[in-house]
Amino acid sequence: MKLIKNIQRVAVLGAAIITAGFLTTASMAQDSISESHLAAAKKVAAATKVLEPFDDILPILAEQTRTAFIQSDPTRAEEIIEVTQGVALQLAPRRAELNDLVYNAWYQSFSEAELTELAEFYNTELGQKLTNTIPAITQYSVGAAREWQDKISTQMVTMVQEELAKKNAQ
Repeated sequence: MKLIKNIQRVAVLGAAIITAGFLTTASMAQDSISESHLAAAKKVAAATKVLEPFDDILPILAEQTRTAFIQSDPTRAEEIIEVTQGVALQLAPRRAELNDLVYNAWYQSFSEAELTELAEFYNTELGQKLTNTIPAITQYSVGAAREWQDKISTQMVTMVQEELAKKNAQ
């Protein structure tokens, strides 16, 4: 269940990052980053918990790397585990780079005043309820959309077949 919530939060964040990505590099370069604007972006990111899904990235990558290396040379399993753990710990501080990208997405997408207003909202009881409920709503919506798509797809195929049959009969 936690993985599903994380995936959904990643999807929401991905949409925000894509939105920010549409901004041109030139316009981003022209803007000097205001510390208060950036601080407001960080407050919203914290209040919406959008960074939480990314906590698992490095451990998952370490596990995948460890597994791949052990599969290719099982006799060195202990050494591979030790080295992979060490490398993961060396890379851990780089998580701040991802956080900065997320903050930038918020910064580029909203004015400082909007971010302040969003942070205030997301820190209310209703805002926290929304933050905690969105993953379940998103999961349900995605499932409903898939079911609807499958149903409509079947109907479309049937209707096209019927219409083509009518045209052949003429």
